[in-house]
Amino acid sequence: MKRVVDVSENADVLGPYSHGTTNGDVLFTAGQIPITPEGEVLDDEPIGVQTEQALSNIERILAAADLTMAHVLKTTVYMTDIDDFSGMNRVYRSFFDSEPPARTAFEVQRLADGADIEIEAVVTHD
Repeated sequence: MKRVVDVSENADVLGPYSHGTTNGDVLFTAGQIPITPEGEVLDDEPIGVQTEQALSNIERILAAADLTMAHVLKTTVYMTDIDDFSGMNRVYRSFFDSEPPARTAFEVQRLADGADIEIEAVVTHD
């Protein structure tokens, strides 16, 4: 049975979607842009700062479901400039101490609210 995971500490969603959904075995997060809990989009910040905010948003979603980043199976990283990959990767690495998840990263033309990065995750409850 599907259960919605919404996080009061994250910015409100701006549309008909949830921060995450789970069936009790797997949790899917919505794509997270670099938006602060207060609703400020960090679109003028360097890619490292934007990456840290997006991943921190994911951490809060996982915490609401009693999970951690160690439970992440796969992420998808959308970037408006693939040349920012190394800057993203430096910060991304710090969120996954060991056994990092599978990952796909690619360049897209535009992201919501002018963000330069959006990250989504697929997470196991085991």
